[in-house]
Amino acid sequence: MKVLVVGANGRVGENLVDKLAKDGHFVYAGTRRENMKSHSSNVQYVHIDLLASPEAMAKNMGDAEAIFFVAGSRGKNLLQVDLNGSVNVMRAAESKKIKRFIMLSSVFSLEPEKWDQAFLKDLTNYNIAKHFADQWLIHNTKLDYTILQPGVLKEIPGSGEIDVNIDYPGENSIENVVSALAQSLQEPATIGKVITMKDGKTPIADALRNL
Repeated sequence: MKVLVVGANGRVGENLVDKLAKDGHFVYAGTRRENMKSHSSNVQYVHIDLLASPEAMAKNMGDAEAIFFVAGSRGKNLLQVDLNGSVNVMRAAESKKIKRFIMLSSVFSLEPEKWDQAFLKDLTNYNIAKHFADQWLIHNTKLDYTILQPGVLKEIPGSGEIDVNIDYPGENSIENVVSALAQSLQEPATIGKVITMKDGKTPIADALRNL
């Protein structure tokens, strides 16, 4: 497929672009940085400014058939980037008639009653931003969405195994999160689902296939 990764220069985004390209997809790597060059024939960098209008974003989405939103401000601009930026990408996707939308969110973003669990206390403002972005995707769009909600991201080797629909947050290797995002594109069972996850014991493809 032809896919757009919004947030292609982030920790998850860079690895996701590489993974999708290796899997045979053509990737539009969306970043606010301009004039970036790719060394892969399967990757084309495009300018996606999350502070821009949906109309401006749509012009740079090419002929993408699916969008991954993995961007974030790392707490520096939660309202304009993590919340409104993601909503504007959704609006741009609908204007381009791009139906498939895979969102990287935060564990339990839609369950505020769980925000007092362990590390989540320190992420309240981030969870609020992701809460309303996820709500918009579910209730204010007609996109074929998947919302993937890992806990803390760790730069450790991925096991290729996860647990989903968890009751308590846990660590997630970036490699496992990237693999779960990429696999979601292939797995119809993930459409219309909010998937909490952590590193676990089930092969990623099986975990997502058996939701």
